Amino acid sequence: MTVLADTRPLDVVADFPAIPAGYAYLDTAATAQKPRPVLDAIARGYGETYATVHRGVYQRSADMTLAFEAARRRVADFIGARSPDEIVFTRGATEGINLVAQCWAGTQLKAGDRILLSMLEHHSNIVPWQMVAERVGAAIDVVPLTADGRIDLDVMAQMLRPEHKLVALAHVSNVLGSVLDVQRAVTLAHGVGAKILIDGCQAVARLPVDVAALGCDFYVFSGHKLYGPTGIGVLWGRGELLEAMPPYQGGGSMIDRVTFERTTYAPPPGRFEAGTPHIVGVLGLHAAIDYVAGIGLDAIHAHETALVAAAREGLGRINSVTLFGPEDSAGIVSFAFQGVHPHDIGTILDEERVAIRAGHHCAQPLMDRLGVPATARASFGVYNSAADVDALVRGLERVSRIFG
Repeated sequence: MTVLADTRPLDVVADFPAIPAGYAYLDTAATAQKPRPVLDAIARGYGETYATVHRGVYQRSADMTLAFEAARRRVADFIGARSPDEIVFTRGATEGINLVAQCWAGTQLKAGDRILLSMLEHHSNIVPWQMVAERVGAAIDVVPLTADGRIDLDVMAQMLRPEHKLVALAHVSNVLGSVLDVQRAVTLAHGVGAKILIDGCQAVARLPVDVAALGCDFYVFSGHKLYGPTGIGVLWGRGELLEAMPPYQGGGSMIDRVTFERTTYAPPPGRFEAGTPHIVGVLGLHAAIDYVAGIGLDAIHAHETALVAAAREGLGRINSVTLFGPEDSAGIVSFAFQGVHPHDIGTILDEERVAIRAGHHCAQPLMDRLGVPATARASFGVYNSAADVDALVRGLERVSRIFG
């Protein structure tokens, strides 16, 4: 049996009703299961306290507004924002990136300017920048990876020029689990006058994040990867940058005064939150943050680090398996099985009650760089244990026997 060394394993699986005994859910990088406090917050929000926010004068609406804005303050505290007004609620990280692409890059960049990305980015941190670059005549450069799958900051330092106006990088790779030295990346970007956005989707659920200490200009993440609901996410931006940006969408809530001749807009964050928000999603996100904070991000990171080490050791004993990414990947292990398509691996593992991801993981340029059409990916969460790693290894041993 696999042993988790140097850390006390978490014992919280009972908090997750969607994970029955003997079921190894290893797809947390795609979406995390939800603990009871989050489910309870959602049920209570819809079933007991539901009302609109920011508009009603009746008590229940006022109470819901207080809860909604309390969640904004909780998010700000969770990621070290200077003010709750720097927290914009979005539908997810993808919308947050698109918002910055349209409202900052789309208004600031011009022909001849450059955007710097990396080879391991998720499509959501590639396509919005391509759309802006095509519209304004900017160009995109791509930072390569080190041999073990990290963004090569030494090469990035050589690539950066004053023409670079924006850098957008993942804090943690959703395929390789490699962790970016964000502070160094920020220093390099700011050294040529560029703004830098960090995609924190895979980071916030497993690493402490302090945007003030990191020094970045924008930071985005999704609630559903943080054990919260789908359809809710966060864009953090420096207050002075948000204040200078035009609205993303028009409609209710984002206005100051509307006439047929002219409309003036609310200050951030309301300026970027047109329409009725995902009220109960925000309450669920608050509960998810409280849940994660109650366990402790340091404890979560140590737990997942031990699981990754055990998984890499177990998979490394199977001759046909190729592992990708660094040894110290954060919660994620991607691999290929010689002669076996990842979809076949996923199907066989599913028969063994082991759920993994199989595909290009919305990172096709990275797949091209790795020289494979797709990978299999096991990703861990607070509810996983050594038994799940053992089940994964046993399932892959069965794959080896079937295709051997």
